[in-house]
Amino acid sequence: MKSHFLALAVVTSFFSVLSQGAYAAEADDSFSAAGERIRQTGMQLQADIKKARERLEAQEAREAAERKREAERERQQAIKEAKQRQAQEAALARARQEEMARAEQAERLRQQQAEKAEREKKLLAEKLLREKSRVLTKEEEAANRQAAKEKAIEALRQVRAASRSTVKTFAE
Repeated sequence: MKSHFLALAVVTSFFSVLSQGAYAAEADDSFSAAGERIRQTGMQLQADIKKARERLEAQEAREAAERKREAERERQQAIKEAKQRQAQEAALARARQEEMARAEQAERLRQQQAEKAEREKKLLAEKLLREKSRVLTKEEEAANRQAAKEKAIEALRQVRAASRSTVKTFAE
């Protein structure tokens, strides 16, 4: 019996070794298959990582382009606003200049009217002075006529007086 046990132990050991060998062969196949799956998975992960990196780079490029477009829009808006401010300032400057020109024109017109009124006042004063002089002249003319009449009357008296004396002398 002892030998049976021994034989049984040997056979069991042999089968164990054989099964381990079979397992080893199977293990080699499964290790190869697992290695191949790991390699394929690794390649798939690398491809996925590459695609993800490309998507990320594309997204970053789109965002950079969008930021650039936004910056350009803001720059254009700033330029537009600056032009509008310049146009408003120019319009205000023109309006101020026009207002100053109108004020200067109004001042010139006021001065011209004042000068015209002054000239008319002087002309009126001169006219009044001439009329006053003319009145004096008329009075003087009347006085001169009166004096001429008186002279004529005196001359006539003298002529009459002379005629009387001549007639008296002639008569004598």
